[in-house]
Amino acid sequence: MKLFSLALLTLLLAGLWIGSQSVSFRSPYSTCCYKEMFIRQKIPAFLIRSYQKTPSHCSHKAVRVELLKGKKFCVDPEEGWFQQYQQQGYLHVKLP
Repeated sequence: MKLFSLALLTLLLAGLWIGSQSVSFRSPYSTCCYKEMFIRQKIPAFLIRSYQKTPSHCSHKAVRVELLKGKKFCVDPEEGWFQQYQQQGYLHVKLP
């Protein structure tokens, strides 16, 4: 019985440790945007919580826009509406 309890406790602790380390196992490419991930529609400024530029190692230049409810979309930083929001100060940059 003690052996079973020890094994169960070990598995539980290992699971908690792996869960806390999951960020370090994530690929740096998970922050990249690929052609099929881009959204073309204008997103209303009041729905955007923040945005973050994709890293330089990504194949497509993009910004990841986070909405108020937590959804994230890829946007071409050259889109007119996006540049207008930036110039008018509607958007907040999310720091890495």
